[in-house]
Amino acid sequence: MISRANCQTVPKWNLPRPKGLPGGSLPMSAVMVGDRMANRFIADGGEFFHGFTYSGHPVAAAVALANLELIEREDMIRTVREDTGPYLAEALAPLADHRIVGEVRTFGMLAAIELVKSKDGPVMFEETGAVGALCRDHAIQRGLMMRAVRDAMILSPPLSYTRDDIDATVRIAAAALDATADQLGL
Repeated sequence: MISRANCQTVPKWNLPRPKGLPGGSLPMSAVMVGDRMANRFIADGGEFFHGFTYSGHPVAAAVALANLELIEREDMIRTVREDTGPYLAEALAPLADHRIVGEVRTFGMLAAIELVKSKDGPVMFEETGAVGALCRDHAIQRGLMMRAVRDAMILSPPLSYTRDDIDATVRIAAAALDATADQLGL
């Protein structure tokens, strides 16, 4: 099951579970807390009330449970930790040599590709976010959904991604970087 023990550096006192609970298809999230934090909530007010009339929808809860069962049955956390996560880092590493990439960072199946005007320094782009949006658009045109956060390209593929999926993703990301650099004349 998903727990702190399956993660690399998650603090022991909490474990956020964002929208991935129902596979990103329906709104649902959670935060698991340890005894120290839970006891503090109880001592200070008896409960931690955070909800709305549309919270905890039964369909979202059923989807979340099915998703968690699938993650456990397919042993996806171990696969990401021991195989696809390290493979994603290895496959993306050569992109750090690209002329507009300052750094490539990964954590499990999450990755960020930082875009720079020049590797000397590095020198960032003058209009923060414009080049990220341009690169994002080139990636989308090629069939890859990458999110631009300022001038960093964010990859957050599903836990079910295979090595073949990763290879295809890296090829498209490289093509998007090339197209971006070419369009900028870099």
